[in-house]
Amino acid sequence: MAGMATHVITGAGSGIGEAVAHRLHARGDDLVLHARDAGRAKELAAAFPGAKTLVGDLADPDKLSWAFSHQPLPERVDSLLHIAGVVDLGPVGDLTPKSWHHQLNVNLVAPAELTRHFLPQLRAARGHVLFVNSGAGLAAHADWSAYAASKHGLKALADALRNEEHGNGVRVTSVYPGRTASPMQVKVHQQEGKAYDAARWIDPESVATTVLTALDLPRDAEVTDLTVRPGR
Repeated sequence: MAGMATHVITGAGSGIGEAVAHRLHARGDDLVLHARDAGRAKELAAAFPGAKTLVGDLADPDKLSWAFSHQPLPERVDSLLHIAGVVDLGPVGDLTPKSWHHQLNVNLVAPAELTRHFLPQLRAARGHVLFVNSGAGLAAHADWSAYAASKHGLKALADALRNEEHGNGVRVTSVYPGRTASPMQVKVHQQEGKAYDAARWIDPESVATTVLTALDLPRDAEVTDLTVRPGR
């Protein structure tokens, strides 16, 4: 995907998303960065000069279509990168429907809705949809039920989409990082009541490298599922 490709990215404000956005921005690609509100959009536009922004609340996927109808959408989309995510730990005995809905909306329903919106552009460009999933998308541990359910669902979304769009030339990749040194990981450690040591976990730049590898692969191949684990 060399040259002036256009990437729509969620989660570009921190962690893996920020690392991916910086790498693509540095090589001269066009970015359309999703933001939950106008204030966040201004921050992203300042951090990535020349990038466009797209405002909509992933926690309220029902309203995304309305929000996008009032904004200019990119005519070309070479890749749609779903990197935003939320996590709220707790045992099944404690998690409320509000917590379930929030994680399912942001981590699963909103990515499905964004994909629906940009599929015509992705088909036209023979583009790429990439989901940053999680190790929790493959195995669910105690206290991780709602988050893992949303990420297991995201794997199902990716797998079905891949089978549906293969004939249209749209590639679909799921990346399953282990624990990554990011603001989300800080929050997880707080919820777990554990001390946080960034050096123990994957550098977001390393995950960004795997994402770009999948995007830049020649057209004769497709990375379908990629698991990335801490190396130390």
